[in-house]
Amino acid sequence: MTLPPPAVGAAARTDGASKVYGTGDTQVVALDAVDVAFDRGRFSAIMGPSGSGKSTLMHCMAGLDTLTAGHTWIGDVDLTTLGERQLTELRRDRIGFVFQAFNLIPTLDAGENITLPLDLAGRDVDEAWLDTVITTVGLGDRLRHRPNELSGGQQQRVAVARALVSRPEIIFADEPTGNLDSRSSADILRFMRHAVDDLAQTIVMVTHDPVAASHAHRVVFLTDGRIVDEIVNPTAQAVLDTMRAMGD
Repeated sequence: MTLPPPAVGAAARTDGASKVYGTGDTQVVALDAVDVAFDRGRFSAIMGPSGSGKSTLMHCMAGLDTLTAGHTWIGDVDLTTLGERQLTELRRDRIGFVFQAFNLIPTLDAGENITLPLDLAGRDVDEAWLDTVITTVGLGDRLRHRPNELSGGQQQRVAVARALVSRPEIIFADEPTGNLDSRSSADILRFMRHAVDDLAQTIVMVTHDPVAASHAHRVVFLTDGRIVDEIVNPTAQAVLDTMRAMGD
């Protein structure tokens, strides 16, 4: 199946993105002049062997880490030109995050965790959109439960809903199913794909799991800090074959 044309412009992109840790004999090149763009309205995955630079790439694109050289943009904003306060505001207002460890506030119930980004930004909750998000992730009967009263899969649903509720330009997800069983993982991945296909969201996910990657529209592969391959409309088998060819 051929993908329809992407929405105009990239949601996030890099130009010559390089990240070097240490100096001399201890120097590690995590990213080596990476050029990549992720289209709006697409679910993209980043894969590669351990140490390939996939999480570093995501963290730099999301403004959680800085590049040694090169540029990275969210929409038309070059993150390398921003100060720390401007970066903080951009992350708050234009980016959503989903992490492997859920990162929920234990003293808040599920509903309060979901609306937390809006509360911190002093923004009003769009109740119709909130209802859509809660329905999408199936949390209608869990909103008054605190994280310790929820299963791992339910906690990650809350985290996905929290990322969606502010309608960010892009959501970055770092191993979002890494702590979940296979059934909960499949649920979360379906929710994320639904958010892209039906709610016009944009998601970029780092994963090591070929099955998780098969839910994406496109997978890019890194080795030694460089993009070496990509697959459009991936299957789990095609992803696994590519990873094997890379020597993972």
